[in-house]
Amino acid sequence: MNWKDCRAGRDFTLSDAPTGVQDAEITKDEAARRMAKNLRRCAQLQDALFAEGREGVVIVLQAMDAAGKDSTIKHVMTGMNPQGVKVTGFKQPSKEELAHDYLWRAVRALPERGCIAIFNRSYYEDVLVVDVHDMYKGYRMASRCIDESEEEFFHKRYRQINDFEEYLYENSFRVVKIFLNVSKETQKERFLARIDDETKNWKFSSSDLKERAYWDEYMKTYEAVIRATATKHSPWYVVPADKKWFARYLVSEILLDTLEACRPQYPELPRADRDNLAACRAALEAEDGGK
Repeated sequence: MNWKDCRAGRDFTLSDAPTGVQDAEITKDEAARRMAKNLRRCAQLQDALFAEGREGVVIVLQAMDAAGKDSTIKHVMTGMNPQGVKVTGFKQPSKEELAHDYLWRAVRALPERGCIAIFNRSYYEDVLVVDVHDMYKGYRMASRCIDESEEEFFHKRYRQINDFEEYLYENSFRVVKIFLNVSKETQKERFLARIDDETKNWKFSSSDLKERAYWDEYMKTYEAVIRATATKHSPWYVVPADKKWFARYLVSEILLDTLEACRPQYPELPRADRDNLAACRAALEAEDGGK
């Protein structure tokens, strides 16, 4: 299995998507070696992307709890220039955010052209958590917006998300969406590890178990969401996440492919500016008698 195999389409079936490394055909050490090479190349491309300032990149990370979103960000973004990378975590919306449309906080977190934004969770929570827990029924919105069937309400949201992502593409931003596909068994192991390790206690919450109880509903909803919003310009990648080393390697491949698709180039200075550089060089060399 390679990163291209992770790309999901409109016929995607989550139950057929692997969570492990059975078909990986790569060792942990080889994956680490390739990932290090990928990240060096990503750093070069990011530098050119930032200098050129023509295209922006948005990486969306979605997953169940304990799938490895934080560690993926930590390890895959190593070596990137922090000046050109912005990480935003989308937690439970604030009172102010709930008073706006659900895409408002995502728009505020968009990067400038030339930069990379990483969304740790995203506006997709508004068609995932909101759907699983029927939250939309309590929204303070006009009756014309919520007095409809669940299917109609979320069908509109899928359309809005597709339109939003296409709008971004048409304004020189690329959106790449990654679902870290962890198994229920592995999530249990990682929860137990957080409970047993004092240095990880802070990462565990009893609310995690409450959400785990909705596992089947989340899987069904993730499948529907990915099917409805997987597009040519804003693809979904479903990455096996039971082995973090393998997930990180695949994400590094996806990131590299995305940056290469941008084809960033360092700006070429106008002739007058190049002549000025030559004059500045001559002045520097002339200092102290050219010593």
